[in-house]
Amino acid sequence: MSQNWKQETLTSEHLILLPLEPSDFEAVYLPASDPLVWEQHPNPNRYQRGEFTNYFEGAVQSGGAYKICTKDGQVIGCTRYYDYDPADNSILIGYTFIGRPYWGKGLNQELKKLMVDHAFQHVDIVRFHIGATNFRSQKSIEKFGAVKTDELVIAYYGEAPRTNFVYEIKKPIQRLG
Repeated sequence: MSQNWKQETLTSEHLILLPLEPSDFEAVYLPASDPLVWEQHPNPNRYQRGEFTNYFEGAVQSGGAYKICTKDGQVIGCTRYYDYDPADNSILIGYTFIGRPYWGKGLNQELKKLMVDHAFQHVDIVRFHIGATNFRSQKSIEKFGAVKTDELVIAYYGEAPRTNFVYEIKKPIQRLG
């Protein structure tokens, strides 16, 4: 991430994003332990403790991960910023999941808006890697306004390489007058 980018608590109408700590494992694993959460993800076995442990370690080491909480403090998922690229002033958002009880309530779109708006304070381009078979996430990010720009084979932290689609949103140009 950029030198002036400090990971801070982010809040929206219904969500609080808190920097992920190693002590958050059990709270974050609870919503992640549902196999249907990972059904379309590149690694559908992340609901298993061993697979999730690898995911969680990568999240903590990234320095840009957040636990996703409701305003009443319920931990409902995890997400992160990663791969800041100063050459084209961009960052990626991904590795996101939300527990099934919170699907269909608009929280995923609210989460994206919160993270993209925050990112645009530091960068001009936000990208997302989404698994080629993760149709739910592809549909959601397209609904949010991102455009598919590429297909890449990506090796997630400690996992085998898999095909991902790259989606992009550019910072709106500020017009004067």
